[in-house]
Amino acid sequence: MRYDRKKDIPPKYLLLVFTVICIVFLFLSYAAKDHVAALKLYTSKAIAPFQKGVNEIGLWTDSKMKNIKKIEELNEENRALREENERLKEEATIYQNRMIELSTLQALYDLDEVYPDYEKTVAHVFAKDSTSWFSEFYIDKGTDDGLFTGANVMYGEGLCGLVIECFDDYSKVRAIIDDKSDISAKILPSSALCTVEGNLNQYKHGTLVLHNIDRDAAVSVGDKVVTSDISDRYHPGVLIGYIKNMEYDTNNLTMTAYITPACNFDNITDVLVITDKKKSITED
Repeated sequence: MRYDRKKDIPPKYLLLVFTVICIVFLFLSYAAKDHVAALKLYTSKAIAPFQKGVNEIGLWTDSKMKNIKKIEELNEENRALREENERLKEEATIYQNRMIELSTLQALYDLDEVYPDYEKTVAHVFAKDSTSWFSEFYIDKGTDDGLFTGANVMYGEGLCGLVIECFDDYSKVRAIIDDKSDISAKILPSSALCTVEGNLNQYKHGTLVLHNIDRDAAVSVGDKVVTSDISDRYHPGVLIGYIKNMEYDTNNLTMTAYITPACNFDNITDVLVITDKKKSITED
């Protein structure tokens, strides 16, 4: 037969024993305080560096934890500021685009007011042929909107071009600077007749050429050039440009002049199209 010699001690007895031991140590510490003072001094000196090191480690750790927390807060704030900056940039872009659109529409409205006798519609340019300037381009309105081949197109301060192809919902426009363009025109105030010739090479200098001006015509720099009444394709009195300079031809009978066009063909976004037809329009 086997006996288990291990016997469990009840917890209440263990608590009692430890209590008695603590009381004894407290009594001895008080009773022999003079004898243990030196021991406490040496013990304190030995333990002090360790306590100081532990304290410094604790302070350093606390500082690093605070720095990490601060960095996290700054990163979060930086992220929020970046998002806000991107939102403001988008709003600024939208605002700028709207201001550009408003400015363009205001310019078209002002142009419309100059020619109140003609019915017009606004069209947006959505493509152009592969040239440096808008010599031929496409607009987003066609026969469904009342347009037709030969419709006059205006932009800037005056004449821009002519619709040469018209489809249901878009049209192709040939600008007055194109090599295939020529316009019967007159110079104001003298009413001297002339021909405005499209020339892309000449437009590199920012001008177009006026031919067949009578030598004795009373014209001068700054005079207006407009479409003439005898033009078979263009409505009369639409501004084409202003005379920049003149020279006599070698035949000694006519003059040639150079004009600054009434619109800029570097970038065209929206145009006015005259929806009134001329009584007689023929192709080139």
